Amino acid sequence: MQEPLEAYCHVGIVHPMAFPECIGGEGPIVETLSQIANDTFFSAVEVGWMKDPKVRSEAADLLAASGLEVIFASQAALMQQGLSLCDLDAGKRAQAVDGAKKLIDQAYELGAVMMAVLSGPDPGEADRPKATEALIDSLKQICNYAQERAEDKMLSISLENFDRDIDKRQLIGPTKEAAQVAETVWSECSNFGLTIDLSHLPLLQERIDETAVSAVDHLIHVHIGNCVMSDTTHPAYGDSHPRFGLPGGSIGVEQVRRFLEALVYAGYFKRSAPTTMPVVSFEVRPGSDDSSALVIANAKRTLKQAWARL
Repeated sequence: MQEPLEAYCHVGIVHPMAFPECIGGEGPIVETLSQIANDTFFSAVEVGWMKDPKVRSEAADLLAASGLEVIFASQAALMQQGLSLCDLDAGKRAQAVDGAKKLIDQAYELGAVMMAVLSGPDPGEADRPKATEALIDSLKQICNYAQERAEDKMLSISLENFDRDIDKRQLIGPTKEAAQVAETVWSECSNFGLTIDLSHLPLLQERIDETAVSAVDHLIHVHIGNCVMSDTTHPAYGDSHPRFGLPGGSIGVEQVRRFLEALVYAGYFKRSAPTTMPVVSFEVRPGSDDSSALVIANAKRTLKQAWARL
């Protein structure tokens, strides 16, 4: 009899994506976070920035009592503030690094053990080498800051790669390039690794098995989600994380099954990680006709069915 998925990993969910009214760092954060904390299907949660210190304090208390593994998702906060860790303007990049450090402070306050970041916009082919050098320097700075701030637990920094030419248009980018950046940063900063997202692979035109192998040496975090590539006029076209099985979408039960299988064979579930177990998190967002509860239930069923077919 196959062991349950929770024997291999923590199942998590990206809170501000499942409840997009909270993605700007405001809204009913504690109330919606409580819904996740009370759902025993989840053993991990990814939280976003919280602008109000009182809200952060309430959320920190809730998370501490929940027993959930906590990851801090800083990507939205960085994008919404126009902060790029690969900015070729030294002054603007310094502002981005400072902004990331402030988010690290929030991550520690909320009890997180990992913070996910993104590179910043792609400046174009001619400037990519310089931008990559700038990104590596920024990542080392924020990893070092996370080390300096550590007390009982040290926060790890994880770089998530995105599409380069469809929606988010980030410098990083192809998984092989993400792995090269990770190797360079990790050689000096042990608290660094990679996040890969199943929903980004169609946008990057990458194969599931090849991506898992390319990333696995530094892979510390995984997202599963859906995207729409087939129709540019579709409301969910691009990197919008609609529900699994959406007509026109790229990801359903079979693709999730193949992704889990690739992670098993690549050894992800046997790797040591900053979290107490490897994490597989849903990143799903309700559409205009969906509720958060419905999209979350859909994601649970998809994962259960995918694992059962492994």
